[in-house]
Amino acid sequence: MLQLQNLSISYGKHTVIHQLNLELESPKIHGLVGFTGSGKTTLLQAIFGIKKAEEGKILFNGDPITHRDIAYLPTSNYFYSYLTGREYLRLFPLKNPHFKLETWEELLHLPLDELIEHYSTGMKKKLALLAILKLDKKLILLDEPFNGLDLESGKILNLLLDRLAERGKTVIVTSHIIETLTASCHYIHLLEKGSIRKTFEENEFGNIEKELFDKFIAKANNLLDDAI
Repeated sequence: MLQLQNLSISYGKHTVIHQLNLELESPKIHGLVGFTGSGKTTLLQAIFGIKKAEEGKILFNGDPITHRDIAYLPTSNYFYSYLTGREYLRLFPLKNPHFKLETWEELLHLPLDELIEHYSTGMKKKLALLAILKLDKKLILLDEPFNGLDLESGKILNLLLDRLAERGKTVIVTSHIIETLTASCHYIHLLEKGSIRKTFEENEFGNIEKELFDKFIAKANNLLDDAI
């Protein structure tokens, strides 16, 4: 279980995460939704250790979390120049006994012997995801992993998330497309103004859009009445 206890994170005087408390069951797929600026990326960075929390604790299975437990896929990935996809993957140790590069190459249609600088956004995303899968971590953080993926690759990612849970992994995934989360997640957590407003179980997923957009639509309609 991943436990976030009284977590507070700021950028200067601006508090992004405020006294956040959340328990994430393992091994499950957890979605994280919220409008831009709600703190989704900041929260993932704090769990991974990139961003330091001013207050609170992050525990994994009862112990302080460490990098040994986590793999993190950021929204945008950095790649060294003049490396091929295959050379990039060699930088990551093979810890996953089930990982077969030839199978992934066929599934994702990745030209591993081409330079990464010639890859599309979606191809770069898939390559970075393969590097994470090689590491075989217990906790996997995926920040907008569906960005740039074609329909086929998006469906493969949904299937992959199911398999990760079956293999005992705990995954936190963010997406601005709710349908990509409802297709795979066991729980979806609504982040609003730096706090978890509500957690939805699978039988409640149909209520997410209403919870997320009701206030927004009312405000937008009022502004449109004045603007048009």
